[in-house]
Amino acid sequence: MRSGVVRGEMIFPFLGGVDVLHVIQNGPAGVAETGVPLAEVRLVAPLRPASVRDFVAFEEHVEGVRRSVDGSAGVPEAWYDAPTFYFTNPHAIYGPGDDIPFPAASVARDFELEVAAIAGPGGTVFGYTIFNDFSARDLQSREMKVGLGPAKGKDFASSLGPWIVTADELEPYQKDGFLDLWCSASVNGVEVGRDLLSNMGWTFETMLAYAARDSVVRPGDVLGSGTVGNGGCLAELWGRTGSLTPPPLRDGDEVTLTVEGIGSLTNRIISGPDGGALPPVRRRDAAKARAERQ
Repeated sequence: MRSGVVRGEMIFPFLGGVDVLHVIQNGPAGVAETGVPLAEVRLVAPLRPASVRDFVAFEEHVEGVRRSVDGSAGVPEAWYDAPTFYFTNPHAIYGPGDDIPFPAASVARDFELEVAAIAGPGGTVFGYTIFNDFSARDLQSREMKVGLGPAKGKDFASSLGPWIVTADELEPYQKDGFLDLWCSASVNGVEVGRDLLSNMGWTFETMLAYAARDSVVRPGDVLGSGTVGNGGCLAELWGRTGSLTPPPLRDGDEVTLTVEGIGSLTNRIISGPDGGALPPVRRRDAAKARAERQ
């Protein structure tokens, strides 16, 4: 597997076996003089990050999904205090054209249309790629009743791609610190959502600075924008309509996310292996435990 620079319909490999993370950490590398046609290359996820933080930077998404997942209305006041995020699984990253294995038990299967910033050295943003934060909404809804999560509703798969566009390449789209990029999502060729990335509540730079506060962010770490509004995921639409319309994703469905200035990322939905039933929980008898301690 090799890394390189995309120019038009050609890709020019980095010299010396240099990978993307090395370029993010150390700056530009030399490339081969002879390119390979993109049509002859199988693209994989452009990066294997050490960590993935996923933010929720769009009010419209928060409002719609809360109705769908836990029946709550409005946007929590705490959302306005700081750019909230959770960590998802960096070991379950898929790339363009990969099949996405959902938990077999999940029936409320969903995509999430996001853009991810790639952290660079010194608190900078190196570049951007498309990020699909796949979600098993039925699992997510159950586990978040405990007051933690999302966990198993999210950690089975995310996809990145089709490549990383460096920050300088997107400078023409900058508007008041935000990237004014149209983002759209389609299922089996039918568009179900479209929004501007510039409708985010915080800039990527602010989210990166907040993530690094009292913590550590390293070059190559991924920070998701959170799902765009206006149909950036199915759950937002379910929350607004009060029904599963459009329907949840099914085996064989193809989801395509397209972001202006970056490209398109397509994945097909399948079912993963059946994990089977868990052993029953051991319930604690609080009164008996207190008696035994006396």
